[in-house]
Amino acid sequence: MGKLIYLDNAATTKTAPEVVEAMLPYFTEKFGNPSSVYSFASGNKDVIAAQREIIGNALGAKANEIYFTAGGSESDNWALKATAEAYQGKGNHIITSKIEHHAILHTCQYLESRGFEVTYLDVDENGLIKLDDLKAAIRPTTILISIMFANNEIGTIEPIKEIGEIAHEHKILFHTDAVQAFGQVPINVDECHIDMLSSSGHKLNGPKGIGFLYIRSGVKIRSFVHGGAQERKRRAGTENVPGIVGFGKAVERAVSSMEKRTSYERELRDYMIERISKEIPYCRLNGDPVKRLPNNVNFSFRFVEGESMLINLDLKGICASSGSACTSGSLDPSHVLLAIGLPHEIAHGSLRMTLNEEITKEDIDYVVDNLKDIVELIRSMSPLYEDFLKKQK
Repeated sequence: MGKLIYLDNAATTKTAPEVVEAMLPYFTEKFGNPSSVYSFASGNKDVIAAQREIIGNALGAKANEIYFTAGGSESDNWALKATAEAYQGKGNHIITSKIEHHAILHTCQYLESRGFEVTYLDVDENGLIKLDDLKAAIRPTTILISIMFANNEIGTIEPIKEIGEIAHEHKILFHTDAVQAFGQVPINVDECHIDMLSSSGHKLNGPKGIGFLYIRSGVKIRSFVHGGAQERKRRAGTENVPGIVGFGKAVERAVSSMEKRTSYERELRDYMIERISKEIPYCRLNGDPVKRLPNNVNFSFRFVEGESMLINLDLKGICASSGSACTSGSLDPSHVLLAIGLPHEIAHGSLRMTLNEEITKEDIDYVVDNLKDIVELIRSMSPLYEDFLKKQK
């Protein structure tokens, strides 16, 4: 393989070498089932407990409030479905936003088919929910507010502390999907009045197939997977010890490097945004220019189709993703981009690039230089662009 510049870290990240090193013994030497009574295996209970402590400390939470899952989607499903079941005696209304990950949106649709009512809040042109809209949506029957910490496509960071305060004031449970945010921005569950929080290991240089759901002590949601006494009888199934160890090491790594790493990513992000904005005409930055993840760059380019950009970038060794879902076989543009007000034809021409600490300024220059040529090439074949230029004259 020739040159490779990986700019799709919101999709998944490379597992860090020290994470792999920490996991390896638990595949071969320390492979015992933590539920077994003999010391060879039961010692892994202490190992799991140590990872809970690391993750809890990173959130300002207690270790016994961390429940390991198979990933962010499971954690989201658990938070919504179990809350709906446990609190249906109080009410049947849930509030979320139109730009949530499909793990939330599809779960809400499922709950609607079971008789629950869901309010999907609008967002502004930068992807931020309006707190007045949230307050207005609250009913006596509202049992849960679920708003993502930061959007996976456009990088906008929501006013989580203020949302938590509103939920707390009205005695409504508050869940946040923090899959993109955990490890990228500081999070304190007490300061933000967060009752449940979802995370996934492979978004912060940990392994795939492992996540957690933080559940505040006193929240009475029930078990999600039945069959055994694991995770304090709330999530059955033999614990993924290598994954849990890897997740703990990844969290340790992310927390210790966060300030320096995100400062570097933010500098590169802003440099990339500035170059694209100045050098490629008829483009639009998607997401809040200030309240955004340190590593997220998302642009829409008029008269350009997202999939064509991805293919041409790939030929140059550049991995990115489109704001459009066309690469998954759907002709529909991203629900997030439509929610912030983009028309279909512009939403289809979107590109998301998410950085990591290994990207250099030279890499950014290489990407932008090639992107300029690619956009120009695609537009040169567009009769719509040709007509647009004629009208401009």
